Amino acid sequence: MTSEVVWVDLPVTDLKRAMTFYSAITASKFHHFSEQVAALDHKSGHASICLFQSTDESPSKEGALIYINLSQSIENAIKQVEINGGKIIRPIHEIQPYGKRAIILDSEGNRIALHEPLDN
Repeated sequence: MTSEVVWVDLPVTDLKRAMTFYSAITASKFHHFSEQVAALDHKSGHASICLFQSTDESPSKEGALIYINLSQSIENAIKQVEINGGKIIRPIHEIQPYGKRAIILDSEGNRIALHEPLDN
């Protein structure tokens, strides 16, 4: 068996704002489970991101760098970052042979890599 990421819990300070942000950059919808929890739409058995609002954990720009594969072009996604309260840390650049990425801060202050693989 190989090791792989199966799920990511991403802390947020404002769940509604974070859902708006991630919906815009991923062109995907969320399943809203409670006032504090929502998960990005995904296929059964596939890894995804769960946004959660908690007083015990907070967003960070210094932790692990999570890559999100996009269901739209990285150019379209990056246009949505600042419009939806995020910040571009490193603009779109190639990471050969794996495609392109941009590093951003989301609307909550989490450092995230937007990724477009070569086969998009």
